[in-house]
Amino acid sequence: MGEVIKADHLVKSYGSIQAVKDISLTVNKGEIFGIIGPNGAGKTTTIEMLEGIRKPDGGELSVLGLTPHKQLRELNKKIGVQFQATAIQKKMKVKEAIDLFASFYPTTQKDHLIDLLGLHEKLGVMFDDLSGGWKQRVTLALATLHKPEILFLDEPSMGLDPHARRELWGLINALKEQGCTIVLTTHYMEEAEKLCDRVAMIYSGQLRALGTPQQLLNQIPAHYLTFDSEELLYDFLISLPSVVSVENENQSYKVLSDDQQTTAYYIFKYCYDNEIPVQDFRFEKGSLDDLFVHFLEKEASA
Repeated sequence: MGEVIKADHLVKSYGSIQAVKDISLTVNKGEIFGIIGPNGAGKTTTIEMLEGIRKPDGGELSVLGLTPHKQLRELNKKIGVQFQATAIQKKMKVKEAIDLFASFYPTTQKDHLIDLLGLHEKLGVMFDDLSGGWKQRVTLALATLHKPEILFLDEPSMGLDPHARRELWGLINALKEQGCTIVLTTHYMEEAEKLCDRVAMIYSGQLRALGTPQQLLNQIPAHYLTFDSEELLYDFLISLPSVVSVENENQSYKVLSDDQQTTAYYIFKYCYDNEIPVQDFRFEKGSLDDLFVHFLEKEASA
């Protein structure tokens, strides 16, 4: 797979605030590439530079062989952008919106997208009367009418219920299968973990981690033990070797440990010696949520 995006040492400031600090990354043809981070991390500024909306203050940037801010008109023919809120008149019907946007391009895949996204039954419905999930389908269609080589999605599942979110993931994967490269921002770690081929984690304008979801999960410094017990005490658990933190909710414990085996040994031995029952004991791997929190805690303590 060839590189369709290459960014080297990108820098962007707003006055005295440096929003992006020396970010370098590549995106390969045909992959789903996620950019995640907390609010104000610099992920939106990064993706806007990739789209050509903002000019970098420093560094080199190539998207489909073009310099985005210098060749924006040519780039716009090759990319699609779905924003969190697309300006569609509330009383405009779905078919009218699709026809209007299709008129901007010499050729489109309008009929194919109506089939792919299941929009037939909604063509006569006003945009404002659609649910959040159907609005996302329509804006996804508008962003991909011209069959872009790269599709940029900004928080695509924000505000959607879990069922609508998973339906959207299926649609995004369908677009990928047609050969479209997809770059998205998200603050849903589950979305990044299940949908993206590779993920970039950005904090305070800096790239802190980059790789496949599994590669990032391997960077998690600790994993969990979970179990139920009415008699074990927080003070005992937090004192054990290798324990980083302990959470207790209604006698259901979540123990973060640098060494699960050792911590489990001490818990089982103590419970055996003191005849304390423990239920539903499990060894749990960390998630991208845990890595996300880990970086936030490092940021706060720096």
